[in-house]
Amino acid sequence: MQHWMVCVLFLFFVFCDVSTQRKKKTVQTLSRGWGDDITWVQTYEEGLTKAVNGNKPLMVIHHLEDCPHSKALKKAFAEHPTIQRLAKSDFIMLNLVHETTDEHLAPDGFYVPRIMFVDPSLTVRADIVGKYANRMYTYEPADMDFLAENMMKAKILLKSEHEEHDDL
Repeated sequence: MQHWMVCVLFLFFVFCDVSTQRKKKTVQTLSRGWGDDITWVQTYEEGLTKAVNGNKPLMVIHHLEDCPHSKALKKAFAEHPTIQRLAKSDFIMLNLVHETTDEHLAPDGFYVPRIMFVDPSLTVRADIVGKYANRMYTYEPADMDFLAENMMKAKILLKSEHEEHDDL
């Protein structure tokens, strides 16, 4: 009888340990692996509000967790120091695994991954594009320097447009 009790207790502790380890591994943060040091917003609406209030551009990353192209882009994005610095300090950041209701965020289709910018006037910057004519807002892992340039462009456009209206 004691032997069975010891076996049952042992199995109970093993099960509890496995459950605890499984829970630890599946804890998701809003970063979803795109950069844990970056402050991420949870929803598109929250991102728009923070962009207006903080006078910063919103960067929206559409991706899917199980898409190989999204995974490769996420890895390159998370490892690029300039992108991580810019994202942390100069942008409101949002990564989405589902579509928004704003049709302006898909001017050339609902493909993933795609990255778009929205300025604090709530204008989707359709003029800031990637390198590919057939998927204008996509970036590949080798394009991270180009994405960093586009991030700088989003900042500069915001600053120059703001300065143009300072006299109002």
